[in-house]
Amino acid sequence: MKSKKKLNFYSTNPDFKYDDELEETLSKEKQNLEVWIDKHRAGKTAVIIKGFIGNNDDLKSLSKMLKTKCGVGGSAKKGEIIIQGDVRDKIMDILRKEGYNFKRVGG
Repeated sequence: MKSKKKLNFYSTNPDFKYDDELEETLSKEKQNLEVWIDKHRAGKTAVIIKGFIGNNDDLKSLSKMLKTKCGVGGSAKKGEIIIQGDVRDKIMDILRKEGYNFKRVGG
């Protein structure tokens, strides 16, 4: 069973309400992803996908799907997906077929 971290907030405002709702994930068509290439990650090439708006579970789900279809490793955190290797064209094809709104940035 996964344990969730409990966040403790303190406020002097008596009307303070903690909003524990997860950030709602935008639909694929409303996402404005940026697909970057980075050749300076420990001397290796990586593809970085920035601009994902949504909760962490959906971010990790998209990351897993991309890594599986490309046959590479990577990670997902802080609204970014990092995919190992020079597979930017393949990732853009996958995102296009899945219906995501994206643009190629840099190089």
